[in-house]
Amino acid sequence: MPQELKLRIKIKALPEDVYAALTNPFAIELWTGYPAVMSTTPGTPFELFEGDIAGHNIAFVENSRIEQEWYFGDNELPSIVTIKLFPNGASATQVDVVHTNIPDGAYEDLKEGWFDSYLHPLKEFLEISED
Repeated sequence: MPQELKLRIKIKALPEDVYAALTNPFAIELWTGYPAVMSTTPGTPFELFEGDIAGHNIAFVENSRIEQEWYFGDNELPSIVTIKLFPNGASATQVDVVHTNIPDGAYEDLKEGWFDSYLHPLKEFLEISED
């Protein structure tokens, strides 16, 4: 049965900087170390981490929300990722991630990947950039 993952992290950077780091392919390459295919146009495909993460962009609200379909191999239904950005104090952002329809057996690896490969590198990149 598909599962849902909810994550939250605080990043010492403004929401517009976090949003840019998540949507600008050049910025994504800086914090991931890999070329990225990304656009903020709904319906466009995206690809991160040499295709390890791929899907279609669903919707964007500038500086506050990103919604995407992520694909998993032979899984028939895409999972849905929603990233919401909220101001947290004068110069920080709360990042909330909701990842739904996670295929059976992928939950723990996906949770680890979100922290180790996505959220913590993003946080490190933005917080070093702010100093």
